[in-house]
Amino acid sequence: MCESHAYLLKGDQEELFLENVDKVQPQDDGQLVLEDIFGRRKMIKARIKELALVDHKIILEEV
Repeated sequence: MCESHAYLLKGDQEELFLENVDKVQPQDDGQLVLEDIFGRRKMIKARIKELALVDHKIILEEV
């Protein structure tokens, strides 16, 4: 499986935002749309701080 879990950075802690993320789509307004393998979607105004592909982690930072 190639899915990753998305985490939102809160200070120095990582808080789970969405599991099994299959797609990350940037929007023109600065938001990201994350979609999991079941088609559930979440939107957040954030930037990608880190992609840890081997660890299957997406670290997001709110803007």
